[in-house]
Amino acid sequence: MIRLSRNVWNAYRGSNVEGRLARYARWLDTSQRRDAHVDYDHTETVNDYYDLCGEFMQFGWNESLHFAPLRPGETLEDSIVRHQRVMIERLQLREGMTVVDVGCGVGGPMRRVARESGARVFCINNNAGQLEKAKRLNVEAGLDRMAEYMKCSFMDMSAIDSDSFDAGYAIESTCHAPDKQGAFAEIWRVLKPGALFWGQEMCMTGKFDPDNGHHRALKKDLMHGIALRDIATFTEVNRALEAVGFRIVEAADMDLQDGPSTPWYQPMEGQRGTLRSAFRRTPLGRKAMIGALRLAEAFRYFPRGSVNVVRLMDRTADAYVAGGKSGIFTPLYCFLARKPE
Repeated sequence: MIRLSRNVWNAYRGSNVEGRLARYARWLDTSQRRDAHVDYDHTETVNDYYDLCGEFMQFGWNESLHFAPLRPGETLEDSIVRHQRVMIERLQLREGMTVVDVGCGVGGPMRRVARESGARVFCINNNAGQLEKAKRLNVEAGLDRMAEYMKCSFMDMSAIDSDSFDAGYAIESTCHAPDKQGAFAEIWRVLKPGALFWGQEMCMTGKFDPDNGHHRALKKDLMHGIALRDIATFTEVNRALEAVGFRIVEAADMDLQDGPSTPWYQPMEGQRGTLRSAFRRTPLGRKAMIGALRLAEAFRYFPRGSVNVVRLMDRTADAYVAGGKSGIFTPLYCFLARKPE
């Protein structure tokens, strides 16, 4: 907790946490106003989300801030490593290649890619705090020489020449794009002809019924809690890829596995006997964290507003579980696409 406290103070840097939380709480209604195109910038909302929640997400989850297909008996960490290795294999990464990490977070997948494939990684991120931490962690891991960095939006990578990279990947990043086709078009542009692109998208499944009020409410809870302007279906993701020129090699919900598996949302549900989960990810662990932070805030051990950030994340975890258990939502729609020669 000492390290978490230090990291949270550093991440917030004297900002008005409660004010940013209040602004975040209003974002979905603001974005859906008729005049939202005039006074609403979704990039600001996504930055608020990661600035407020990022350190707590890493504490409760992993430096790789993404989901993975789970197997019984594995830790979450083991499953994430296995999933990243699948991506490295599909992209055929090897020494001498340069791969673009679109929305690199704090660099968890990047460090796996650099360490195990020998490829150099060009890290794109629009969040200054995350990019700064990615650099620091890369230095600590001895991998800084394997990375380059650029702070920019993946919606506009005009500072990068066309046909620059041998491969690319976007893990739970382009789901934040206000225009998915626009995001894919920029990625297509910076990849070399023949390059492969791996993506992992949060999607509504074929079970989602837009005429079902309960389904719509769950989707709204997920959009609000994860800062998603919309949540695409599998078909919409595929159409956006093909519209900009990608050819889809394979695409599937990777939560649907052959053989024994564990639902992707189980670490947040906390059931025993299926996956070894850290206590802090479970409902009881999250409630204990809220109680501890309430006391810690009173003694100025954590910044004022921290407890409300974790309450937001607790509600979001409940929305993840509800969306997963109903079968209408998955964070594991993974695709491999190629830019034609």
